[in-house]
Amino acid sequence: MTESQGYRTHTGRGILCMVAGAGLLTISDGAVKWLTDGYPVTQIIVIRGAFILLPMFILAWRMGKLSSLRVTKPGWQALRAILFTVSVFLFLNGLRFNPLAINTAIAFASPLIITALAVPFLGESVGWRRWGAILVGFGGVLVIVRPIGESINLYALLPLATAVTGAFQDIITRRISDTESALSVLFCSTTLTMLVAACFLLDGTWRLPTLFDFYLLILTGLLSGAAHYLLIETFVLAEAAVVAPFRYSALVWGLLIGFFVWSDVPTSSDWLGIVLIVGSGIYIIHRESIRRRTS
Repeated sequence: MTESQGYRTHTGRGILCMVAGAGLLTISDGAVKWLTDGYPVTQIIVIRGAFILLPMFILAWRMGKLSSLRVTKPGWQALRAILFTVSVFLFLNGLRFNPLAINTAIAFASPLIITALAVPFLGESVGWRRWGAILVGFGGVLVIVRPIGESINLYALLPLATAVTGAFQDIITRRISDTESALSVLFCSTTLTMLVAACFLLDGTWRLPTLFDFYLLILTGLLSGAAHYLLIETFVLAEAAVVAPFRYSALVWGLLIGFFVWSDVPTSSDWLGIVLIVGSGIYIIHRESIRRRTS
């Protein structure tokens, strides 16, 4: 069986993993947003991180893949972990102030930024079509942020900064993907994020959670860990160009959770911004797939 035939055979499973992974991650984010009303973000990060790492470590051990946690490029891993830490702090703080779907949509500007940064950092050429999509996508961000007038949404800058740091960390991931496993990357990044968050808790801001909230904190970690596993498995089962657009299904989850839990309804300008960001992102993925096939 050829590689392309194998991809066709497992495309359905790959799409299912992508949709399920995006859904679990958004549910986890929704639970985090709920918890930010009563607990500091740093405490949430520490507890959630523990229940991301513990199942991951146990799974690697049971599958005899502890060697996959080995780090061969510590410098690059450390830099990516720092960017990941900043990204997590920005995104989770954004959840405190933004509707879930809006926070998610703006963070999805990351593919646009990656494409723009691919020119100076990866030496890739970007044609006018993709540059046009980048401009359209950033136009969508501006529609949501509304930088002119009294209705400016400063909190929307948090997920936008998340998209920027996320773009840099994804570029580094591309550089180290030949030698570093996905598990080792996730392990290093999550560990550093927990350590930094724990340092902020030394000032006594830790709050003893209720039993229900403690279970919810555990659930956010388990859901996030399962989501990352599914998202990694997605690209093992199918071509990235085919399954990547289904990552935007997270917006559907975000809209539904936001509506039923917080009664959030995006404004007409928010809808326009979401459509522009998602549409340009999917178009860039499409053009990238064409470019690779041509190459």
